[in-house]
Amino acid sequence: MPAHGKHRRPRRNHVSRGLALVGTGGAALSLPLIAPATAGAATPAAAPEIAAKTFTAPAAAPVAAKAPAAPAAARTYTVVSGDSLSLIAHKKGIQGGWKSLYRANQSAVGDNPSLIHPGLELTIHRGSAEAAPAPTKTQEKTERKTTAKAKKSSTDDRASRSERRATAPASDAPTGASAAAPAAAAAPAAVAQYADNLDGWIRQSLDIMAQHGIPGSYEGIHRNIMRESSGNPRAINNWDINAVNGTPSKGLLQVIEPTFLAYHVPGTSTDLYDPVANITAACNYAADRYGSIDNVYGAY
Repeated sequence: MPAHGKHRRPRRNHVSRGLALVGTGGAALSLPLIAPATAGAATPAAAPEIAAKTFTAPAAAPVAAKAPAAPAAARTYTVVSGDSLSLIAHKKGIQGGWKSLYRANQSAVGDNPSLIHPGLELTIHRGSAEAAPAPTKTQEKTERKTTAKAKKSSTDDRASRSERRATAPASDAPTGASAAAPAAAAAPAAVAQYADNLDGWIRQSLDIMAQHGIPGSYEGIHRNIMRESSGNPRAINNWDINAVNGTPSKGLLQVIEPTFLAYHVPGTSTDLYDPVANITAACNYAADRYGSIDNVYGAY
């Protein structure tokens, strides 16, 4: 009990009790009530310390409970002129190549992976590309057949539209003031200038290819030109099997005449040796057979 008395500091209470006993006998009955009141009043003196400790305790709680890190948001890539799925997959380091990129963006690209247009936004998922299962040989063959059919259908559609525009009756054209108003409102289109060299030929071909939805990149075209003709637009192969059959390979990308005629792109020259016509026809053929000129690394 002495220890209990120290904590409650009873000495002042005993003095009050003694005085009350001396003063009057009846007041002694109320002393037990005075003593607890005095003892209770001593506790607020220690209250600030207790309150301070209690106040600082919750501050540690938010530090201990860290919010889980938010998952990294998927990145996007905007297609530019000359892009292809294979080139984008190579630049972004996507495992699985263009096929993984296509599977991740099939709803945006559509049924034909060879046709991507400038301005199209693709979602880049490196993790999903790594986790994507590799396609079987049967699936690869099916994809190639589907791509070839879609490309052929798209080419036929473009040819049909070109024919309709060429054969449209002159009476359909607006005349008089109604024709002059749209012409005045439209700003004059800037005419691109291309150098008359290998760089200019490739760049002009890329612009034409973009208008017709033909995939391919500068690097892919340049790489194949240097292998096939070393950049000589008048190159001709007079010794291989094509030459033996009477259809030698010609031009920058060594195209035989039947292939050139089948894949000739409207708006380009019909001369097989013409650099721009040769490049665009060869890229049109490569897109139909391989998905893009970017996928060609040898004889094709």
